[in-house]
Amino acid sequence: MSKKSQLNELIDEYLQHLEIEKNCSKLTIRDYRLYLGRFVWWLSSTLPGKSVKNLTLADIRKYRLFLANWQDSKGLTLKRVTQNYYVIALRAFFKWLIKNDYQVLSPEKIDLPKTESRSLRFLNREQIERFLNQPDIVNPKGLRDKAILEVLFSTGLRVSELVSLNRSQVNLESREFGVVGKGGRPRVVFLSERAAGWLDRYLKTRKDEWEPLFVRMPRTNQGVEEQMKGYSKAEGEKRRLSARTIQRIVEKYAKKAKLPIRITPHGIRHSFATDLLSAGADIRAVQEMLGHKNIATTQIYTHVTNPQLKKIHEKYHRKG
Repeated sequence: MSKKSQLNELIDEYLQHLEIEKNCSKLTIRDYRLYLGRFVWWLSSTLPGKSVKNLTLADIRKYRLFLANWQDSKGLTLKRVTQNYYVIALRAFFKWLIKNDYQVLSPEKIDLPKTESRSLRFLNREQIERFLNQPDIVNPKGLRDKAILEVLFSTGLRVSELVSLNRSQVNLESREFGVVGKGGRPRVVFLSERAAGWLDRYLKTRKDEWEPLFVRMPRTNQGVEEQMKGYSKAEGEKRRLSARTIQRIVEKYAKKAKLPIRITPHGIRHSFATDLLSAGADIRAVQEMLGHKNIATTQIYTHVTNPQLKKIHEKYHRKG
């Protein structure tokens, strides 16, 4: 058995560990397979015959140089943050190997370069209202889009969490329901009266028995009821909206609202968090509602939502 095939077997075992023991999403596993697969290709082509257990920091530096200079068929390079993802995956793999008694380079010795901080994109209250009022609610598709936008802003759901929602799990009376988020962590999210009202109006236009909460609508308004009745329950799953479709819907109405910044579903999540914190919500409570594992992730919002800091600045700046 060649060293390459042995390394690939170890990677397969590691990915199974992520799926079964770490409960990572299929998307995460797919990404890690890509990151580690590229490392295997680089190792076999650049350092043929070298085992992973004999890798040095100098070898890792060569790999990082390879990532920095890599180009695809269109000449596009890897962003700095993407290069970091490759190194993070490699460090996590090495950590797992050491835990399973394999002798490899200590992952703590592999530093991650600092990346530029990404700006936090969110909408203020006037902008969010303008954005939410863009869908044309006189037709079923526009009403569905209105419900999508209202639910996103009311709950702070990730787009992956939104598209996986089923009708049976959403309680419009209590206006709360459970979701399983990143890392398999369950949490409760809440609907405002307004969001629940729009969701109820949308669902009343649905004549089908499909389980997905948000589905692709027929292309025309004519014969909507007849068309939807004609589909089986299995067909409903095929018509569940994808994350990319939700992104396009958000982009469509953001453009229509002529917003000054490019907004995404995650930008609505940012807006949800900043809206709560600006109104004085406790950061620990917001952490729970967002499903953040660490409070440090939630704290990225505090520097833009702390009204007390602005008051202090206005009171004391250049007053000496």
